[in-house]
Amino acid sequence: MKVISYLWIFVQVLIGFNLVFPVLLLLIYLLRRSVRNAVRNSTLPEMPDYGIIVTAYEQIQQLPAVVNSLLKLNYSNFHIYVVADKCDITNLHFESGKVSLLRPEQVLGSNTRSHFYAIRNFIRPHSHLTIIDSDNLTDPEYLNELNVYFNLGFYAVQGVREAKNLDSTYACLDAARDIYYHFYDGKILFGSGSSATLAGSGMAFTTPLYKQCLEHLDVTGAGFDKVLQDGIVSRKFRIAFAEKAIVYDEKTSGTDQLVNQRARWINTWFKYFTLGFKIFFKGIAGFDWNQIVFGLVLLRPPLFIFLLLSGFFLFINLFIAPVMALIWFLAMVVFVIGFYISLKVSKTDQRIYQSLVNIPKFIFFQVMALLKAGKANQISVATRHGQPTGKE
Repeated sequence: MKVISYLWIFVQVLIGFNLVFPVLLLLIYLLRRSVRNAVRNSTLPEMPDYGIIVTAYEQIQQLPAVVNSLLKLNYSNFHIYVVADKCDITNLHFESGKVSLLRPEQVLGSNTRSHFYAIRNFIRPHSHLTIIDSDNLTDPEYLNELNVYFNLGFYAVQGVREAKNLDSTYACLDAARDIYYHFYDGKILFGSGSSATLAGSGMAFTTPLYKQCLEHLDVTGAGFDKVLQDGIVSRKFRIAFAEKAIVYDEKTSGTDQLVNQRARWINTWFKYFTLGFKIFFKGIAGFDWNQIVFGLVLLRPPLFIFLLLSGFFLFINLFIAPVMALIWFLAMVVFVIGFYISLKVSKTDQRIYQSLVNIPKFIFFQVMALLKAGKANQISVATRHGQPTGKE
């Protein structure tokens, strides 16, 4: 019985830790000033040469807007590579000499395959590359803001993916989730001395580092960013977070779209979360703070899972251990305060605040996604935007 009792407590500690961990990082962040001071004092001695890789799979509707946005960058030393995988490009044309439209003869069906297809077709050896989704728009200062961190000696930088659309309840809730993660898994995690997590797009690397991490692998399905960040942090590099390097990302508007997208993301977490153990223990062995903290972050379940588990443990303890129930309640209060802080300091749109009353419905659809996660990669290769799905 003692073994079961200790196991029960241990499991609760593992889950409960995730409720207070972000706020602990926030406290560490507030004690650290070095990175922020360095950013304010940075100067750029040269202009990196960027290969901007835009990947599309089957859908090309938004590519003209994406490319037009990139051509308006307040920067000159770049070339755009549009990889149109399994796309009909008959009526797709770009007049600018700064754009290469690439149509692979064979279906690639993978982000990294598309990235390396672009790299093999670089018109010159770009020193840096940045990855943009086929539904992203970029702020004109995007590359200049990335350069601030490359100038500080970082080899990998993650920008911010702000909401391009807030046209439904689910788009607003999706944006709220992104704000939370950008704040804690980006700004605070990096500012506390570890690495920002990668978000799949709006990120940039020195070309040699990207090739070193992924060239020898064939990553299929969702989650290449998980493998990439493992390769970077395992090599003792830090991923910087550039909060002013902004790309505008289209948020999920319909319930079908939400379930399918989240099913792939949940599948990805189950597939790659064990990388957290590898990085964490490597950090312990090498006394590497970056790896220790980043490993803990990778082991954290998706937000809705540990919130549901926390509610479950709170309910059970109401009957068997009221003191533990009180501890759970206080931990959940800490989480809510931390969530509110992330929204408050991020100049959140009022529509996002108004959507928060629908969080239970949002969690319900993510539970539905969890049930589909086992066959997520058979659903679709990419999120389909602009589809006539259930909206609210």
